[in-house]
Amino acid sequence: MVRREQLRDFLRARRAEVSPAEVGLPVVGRRRTPGLRREEVASLAGVGVSWYTWLEQGRDINVSGEVLDAISRTLRLTEPERAHLYLLAGLNPPLSRTTGSEVSPELRRLVDAWSPRPAILRDRYWNLLAINDATRTVFGYDDADHNCLISFFTNARYRGMHVHWAAVAPAVVAAFRADAARAPEDPEFRRVVDELTAASPDFAALWARQEVGVPGQVVKAVNHPKQGELFFDLTTLAVTDHPDWLLELYVPRPA
Repeated sequence: MVRREQLRDFLRARRAEVSPAEVGLPVVGRRRTPGLRREEVASLAGVGVSWYTWLEQGRDINVSGEVLDAISRTLRLTEPERAHLYLLAGLNPPLSRTTGSEVSPELRRLVDAWSPRPAILRDRYWNLLAINDATRTVFGYDDADHNCLISFFTNARYRGMHVHWAAVAPAVVAAFRADAARAPEDPEFRRVVDELTAASPDFAALWARQEVGVPGQVVKAVNHPKQGELFFDLTTLAVTDHPDWLLELYVPRPA
């Protein structure tokens, strides 16, 4: 009930902030209320007036992401406001539609400053956006590596140094499937899977098992050719202004 009340108040407030001129409607005479009328929002969003009225009243009705997106466009909602509308309507917010893939100088400095400990900045597809020198030295990444998952299966040096590669491989694939399931129609996930399926029989066999998991606090063990066995605690953090970017920070285990 609280959520429905918040939905009512939110839609009314956002509707009042949009002028008819902003959405191409003629202004005739004096309007008693600011912003758009309910029937105008309904018409612009392509939904029935009664249905939209019920939504704004917080009634218990079925809603879809497509309709919420149409209302979001009509009300000129920002990405945080769009996600808020989804939550109030009882749906999971879609993946953030962030723009631009250029890593800021501040983020690059953070990744570099983590040395001599490894640090990796990656996107939702596990593409490498930035790594530091320690990551190259400890994990064997080079200029040819562009995706964490692909490197896990195809980089012979990385694979050879991973102490428990065969044991952790199923969990790695299961975690990637969970990420891909959040956007099943995203072609970039399919591109990564297709590329890796063609390159690695091991990945193809694990992907066919349909296992799903989530990444968590893990210990990464590496058998370095010069330094011997190295053990790291891995913590993964989301980047606030790019929710689809993840920062992996590795800390050597005590002793």
